[in-house]
Amino acid sequence: MRSYNLFCRKDLDGLVCAVPEDYAVPAFVTGARWVFGGKVDGGARRPLGFDGAAAATAVRFNGFYLFQSADTPRG
Repeated sequence: MRSYNLFCRKDLDGLVCAVPEDYAVPAFVTGARWVFGGKVDGGARRPLGFDGAAAATAVRFNGFYLFQSADTPRG
């Protein structure tokens, strides 16, 4: 599994943007509304709601993966 950086939306609890470590962070993920929420890799515990297969598909088309999580890590 690839490694992802997680960005959490400040004003919407649980909305997470996962971006592969080797990809550019999307322009809509700005410091004003988003905060770094940690990393996910093959050995790390995944946030509830993170789906590796869905992430791979979303990244292939969009370059990022948006998902809703109930236990989002906060940075």
